[in-house]
Amino acid sequence: MTETTDRLDNGPEQPQNSIEESYTLKRKLLRTILAVVPAVLMPLAALSQIAPEKPARVSTEPVYKYEAFAGWGYTSLNQVNQSRSGLQGYTLSLTRDWGRYFGVTVDGSQYIRSVTVSNVGSPVVDLFLAGPVVHAQLYERLSGFAHALLGVEHTGGVTISPNASFAGGAGAGMEYRFTPRISVRVYGDDIASSFTVVPFQQGDSPHERFNARAGVGVVYKF
Repeated sequence: MTETTDRLDNGPEQPQNSIEESYTLKRKLLRTILAVVPAVLMPLAALSQIAPEKPARVSTEPVYKYEAFAGWGYTSLNQVNQSRSGLQGYTLSLTRDWGRYFGVTVDGSQYIRSVTVSNVGSPVVDLFLAGPVVHAQLYERLSGFAHALLGVEHTGGVTISPNASFAGGAGAGMEYRFTPRISVRVYGDDIASSFTVVPFQQGDSPHERFNARAGVGVVYKF
């Protein structure tokens, strides 16, 4: 009787295997939770650490607004009768830049020496021109430009009357930059003018001529 009563009070005994399985399931659940939490948090941390966009590259080279050019120049001499040779001399210009691509240039040239000795007389040509210029970098140190010029041309040393004429034309050139300030320039253009030839004609001259020019020299920016 006593043995029966003890069994009723304590209830049925639980098997040992059942307790071990319960501990195993708890450990697996804990491991799963520990694995899931980092997997969720790592993408969020990565999103928060995305590098900001890099700022635009700013050029550290100085910006110059003016450039002066000086060099050797050549012009043909089509306005002079019986001319067989062009003239050579010097050419100067000053350019003021506005922005990256545009500027205004003033050009002064004097051609005083014949390339050969076949010219009649001792002709001399003076040019004073001005106009807009467009320029852009082509490749690394190489850049190009184009200009349109208007002004006055004077022809002396020969029998021409009047000896001054309205003149204008267009041309282009290239530059190679050695330093931020120093470049070498080569250019060419075609300048139209109108002079009265012998026999003299009064009033405006219909004798329009185009003279090809070329020049090479040094550019200094400041």
